[in-house]
Amino acid sequence: MEERGKKIIEVCLKMNSRNPIDIFNDIAQKDFVRIHGPEHHILDGVSLLTAFYNAGGNIDLEKSLNELMKRGLQMPGATCGMWGVCGAVSSMGAALSIIDGTGPLSLDDSWGKHMEFTSKALWSLSEVGGPRCCKRDAFLSFQKAIEHINKNYDVKLENSRIECCFSEKNEQCIKEKCPFYKKRKKKVAFICVHNSCRSQIAEALGKHLATDVFESYSAGTETKPKINQDAVRIMKELYGIDMEETQYSKLITDIPNPDVAISMGCNVVCPFIGRAFDDNWGLEDPTGKTDEEFKIIIKEIENQILQLRNKLI
Repeated sequence: MEERGKKIIEVCLKMNSRNPIDIFNDIAQKDFVRIHGPEHHILDGVSLLTAFYNAGGNIDLEKSLNELMKRGLQMPGATCGMWGVCGAVSSMGAALSIIDGTGPLSLDDSWGKHMEFTSKALWSLSEVGGPRCCKRDAFLSFQKAIEHINKNYDVKLENSRIECCFSEKNEQCIKEKCPFYKKRKKKVAFICVHNSCRSQIAEALGKHLATDVFESYSAGTETKPKINQDAVRIMKELYGIDMEETQYSKLITDIPNPDVAISMGCNVVCPFIGRAFDDNWGLEDPTGKTDEEFKIIIKEIENQILQLRNKLI
């Protein structure tokens, strides 16, 4: 453990970020840090100390990091389950103690303020619940630590939106129950026979209106040399989207296997894609019709895209 701690400190001394979450993420992805383990009792606190120093905090960084490692090595593993106190919270509490020079007999208000931080951090962990995850527990603790330091010290740590990149390595990941779980976007395929008009419009509007929720593809059982030129022109007029920049007529075999497959609506027989469609939007083909009729179909597709987005959130 001490060797792991020394490697963590070596990296910290080379970093200049004021964001402890970024520092933590960078080091936690290195091969000497396990997905779970008591090295987090060192990593979490030294990440906070490093960001504090880089933000202008008045500490001797190397001395402080080594002191944090010394204290972290004294904490047993599995303190969260066996002692009811998370090691991430304790590590950051130790960091605050080092910053303020606090001890068990301190008479100033730092003793109480550190208890205030740890109680708030532990409460945020309790609201999510177990099983333990050393990454989730660290992220929750960092949120409270950044808030605490920015309120009580003459420095400003940077914060950031957290999306966990460790889920696939964690067999106990609670996935959607975790506030930091990065959901895999569903792949949605819009299918018609020629993939030249309605399905192309749906792909373009999916990318324009719902890319935060799902990935959009379009395809057909046959292809056309060009996307319908009236559709291209009217989509530019209505949305400023040039479908010909990134889209082209494709076969079903040219796109990834979709999680959701939607038929645009077929006048006679819907194409067979090797599975049942999840939905059929029953849209009339506007090819060869007036601009107004085109716009009605485009608006219907827009409404359907927004409904699908709300359904998949």
